[in-house]
Amino acid sequence: VQLQASGGGLVQAGGSLRLSCAASGPTFSGWQMVWFRQAPGKEREFVSKIFYTSGRLYYADSVKGRFTMSQNKENSTVYLQMNSLKPEDTAVYYCAAAASTSVQLRDMDYWGQGTQVTVSS
Repeated sequence: VQLQASGGGLVQAGGSLRLSCAASGPTFSGWQMVWFRQAPGKEREFVSKIFYTSGRLYYADSVKGRFTMSQNKENSTVYLQMNSLKPEDTAVYYCAAAASTSVQLRDMDYWGQGTQVTVSS
């Protein structure tokens, strides 16, 4: 299984970016796809997740109302549309896949390589 994250970049505060995470490998039926982020000097934190089969979504409070996660099952890709970006959203964003429902880092089965998002004030 491989996860390939892309779409990061530099954007001004209030702007938007869309991240993608393309998955290759066995079917992810029953799994969840998760976005995390890690800011400099901080621990990696949960951002959002989607259950592959049901499409049910969950968001961290810090991004609720601004970020939208979605998936395209045909090409096994999940997306993170990030609007109204703030400087505090600056981080490396990682996608991950897990067979469990946990969002603990140790419970992720596969990780993408990360993509840098920088929001200037």
